[in-house]
Amino acid sequence: MTEPQDETRIPVIIGVGQVNDRPADDADALDSRQLMEAAIRAADADAGGGFISRIDWLGITRQISFPSLDKTMVDGICTALGIAPVHAEQSKGPNGDTPIKYLNDAANAIGEGRAQVAIVAGAEALRTAARRPDGGGIGRNMRMPEVPPIHVKYGLRTPTDIYPLYENAGRKTWGQTLAEGQAETGVIWSLFSQVAAANPAAWIRKPLPAEEIITASANNRPIAFPYTKLMVANSSVNQGAALLVTSLAVARAAGVPESRIIYVGKGAAAHESDNVLERARWDNSPSMAVTLEQVVARNGLDPQKLDHLELYSCFPCVPKMARRTLGLPADRVATMFGGLTFGGGPIGNYMAHAAASMVEKMRVEPGDGLLFANGGFATHNHAILLTTRPQPAGTFPQDYDCQAEADARRGAVPELVDGYEGPAEIETYTVIYDREAQPKFGVVLARTPDGRRAIARVPAEDDGMIAFLTSGAEEPVGTAGIVVREGDFCYWSRG
Repeated sequence: MTEPQDETRIPVIIGVGQVNDRPADDADALDSRQLMEAAIRAADADAGGGFISRIDWLGITRQISFPSLDKTMVDGICTALGIAPVHAEQSKGPNGDTPIKYLNDAANAIGEGRAQVAIVAGAEALRTAARRPDGGGIGRNMRMPEVPPIHVKYGLRTPTDIYPLYENAGRKTWGQTLAEGQAETGVIWSLFSQVAAANPAAWIRKPLPAEEIITASANNRPIAFPYTKLMVANSSVNQGAALLVTSLAVARAAGVPESRIIYVGKGAAAHESDNVLERARWDNSPSMAVTLEQVVARNGLDPQKLDHLELYSCFPCVPKMARRTLGLPADRVATMFGGLTFGGGPIGNYMAHAAASMVEKMRVEPGDGLLFANGGFATHNHAILLTTRPQPAGTFPQDYDCQAEADARRGAVPELVDGYEGPAEIETYTVIYDREAQPKFGVVLARTPDGRRAIARVPAEDDGMIAFLTSGAEEPVGTAGIVVREGDFCYWSRG
């Protein structure tokens, strides 16, 4: 006989809020804190109102738009809302998995009886910050994570420099030509644009054909090979989102209609090394694969029968790797919000928007929804289930940490050698472009005959090598060459 469920320990989402701020005058724009406050108030209203004064758990994704707000963000939001939650925290970094981690943490707090009403929130106002002297906005003094000196030396500093390394290595492993790999991106991203076009919360609401997305043009300049502007996250947005999580008992006592209650399922999480050059390989991510496999197994899911899906999409390689782990085709719609290019890319808070959009969709189309988040430099992974099916008693609290399995699967990480000279084979590569669509330099990661990893630069002036890396006439990954040292730098040559 099944034991009665304790409704006070069953976590559910009853309110979601999303805000897009597009002021006619920058002076009227909201900063990140104000966007979070507006999103929380919207989530409260969506739940029927009256929950703000009852918030006793608060998790905020760190923002980068306005650095001056960091130290006072939690206190500022609490003061603005007039609340004093028992637990209130801001994440250490603006990683893309943070909203899903906090959703899982909030569900655990409710499942343990440590919280009754929880808020997961975040926002970025980078579009506004870029125009204001106190902002850390796009292209001026935008804050980026600190990286080791060798990354700076060879130009591997930002996500746009790193993720193409996965794309180019993956394409070779997946048996694709450059044209085929780009075509896959076009299919996935075009579907994203269609979802965004139909979503009032999305930033860019215009459906685009695949060919326009994958073809470089004056309005779609190359960023880092093989990615164009329309293939990467659009962080020039002012967006905030919040999720209101409570117990089933609180929801029913407040009279929230059953059709508006979304249950939180089991989650899974694992990560790679924060040092991106300490990855075992570049054609897959063990921590991503384990996270997805575990969230499927723990919730008893059949990926082919998922009703709703969000695969993180800062760059095409992420949903490409994720869909292959899940066994899904490229034309399976993999977003609820519209993707980070079209829905909007508010740095670490995208998945709060994805979850909010999924909740809204599930209220009219019941079923199971899988949320997969990725953060850092393909570093952090967290996935969770949302469902209209009541969860069995004892689901929460739950341990979502799958790190041991990911570590066991990873294999040896090759030693990185700066200063190596001699023969090697290309492991992966990219070419970085300037704002005039001209190559700035290329970067090659190569494996030496004894299995170590070498790093080398390709000068922009080396037209032949740049063409070899980008033309698609021949697959560079796996080809042999020579690393030559000149002064402090190593350079790649075909010999």
